[in-house]
Amino acid sequence: MEYSYYPGCSLHATGVAYDKSMQATFKALDAGLIELDDWNCCGATAYMSVKETVAFTVSARNLALAERAGRDIVTPCSACWCVLNKTRMYMRKLPELRQHVEESLREAGMTCKFDLPVRHPLEVLVNDFGIDQLASRSVRSLNGLRVACYYGCQIVRPERALEEDQEVPMALENLLAGLGATPVPFSPKVRCCGGMLVATFESVARELTGRLVEWARVEGADCIATTCPLCQANLEVLQEGGNGEGTAKPPVPAVYFTQLVGMALGCSEREVGLHHNMIPLKFEFPQMEKPTTQHSPVSPLGKGGNRGVAEPAPTTEAASNV
Repeated sequence: MEYSYYPGCSLHATGVAYDKSMQATFKALDAGLIELDDWNCCGATAYMSVKETVAFTVSARNLALAERAGRDIVTPCSACWCVLNKTRMYMRKLPELRQHVEESLREAGMTCKFDLPVRHPLEVLVNDFGIDQLASRSVRSLNGLRVACYYGCQIVRPERALEEDQEVPMALENLLAGLGATPVPFSPKVRCCGGMLVATFESVARELTGRLVEWARVEGADCIATTCPLCQANLEVLQEGGNGEGTAKPPVPAVYFTQLVGMALGCSEREVGLHHNMIPLKFEFPQMEKPTTQHSPVSPLGKGGNRGVAEPAPTTEAASNV
């Protein structure tokens, strides 16, 4: 299988570990991940509210490049996934806007039908490869690793990267559980981390991120696994400095889910970019014996994706922070 790879700006900068772990994971699966030639910034989510037609044209250019390549486009960045899908959807539903965008593309000698799927790597790994196949190809186990699975807000709404409950997605839990990890109850898994508010209202972003980290800490998570480069950066950077009361709490590593999958598939720590993480993940990734049974899906109970048991009431400390 081959895919057109749209990394987006973040994965060539602060999210370089995501890029490395994406490349390593797909290589371990013998899947071609071919970076789009001459791609440009998707415009990010903010540009849509500044110059709508230009923003859609900037995004549509990447879709035109992908159509020319003739392969499904895979993008790990949640904002890029959201913008590219939004562009594709709007072009199919708003003919007048599409006409303006197509005129701009023609000036650059490009055309676009807007019918090529834009996919997130989580969906590709789950649907194209399957959890059982990933487990059968793994050489290391995630057994003993307690993970808070964090989707963020942009790959679950308004559009969905996977056909799941938008408030209780379970694909990430099922994937990591299939590789041996233990997903912890994590009700805020689709809440916003604050996103780009870190650049304008840092105190708001710090509060939102702090609630997520505190919930994971109370549940005894060894790390938070995320699908978004901005979420990962906020979760990692904004918890630095402790709780503001003079005594720093133990940090909770924030990792990309592809780093965990890549390690399970036999990639090295450097190949998946764990050395780029500011908060180190302290886990040995033991060699594993091949499983004799197939993976059983994690079953949610109510909102938050609790693993077949009632979610425990937060402690007094957690209740005051979450």
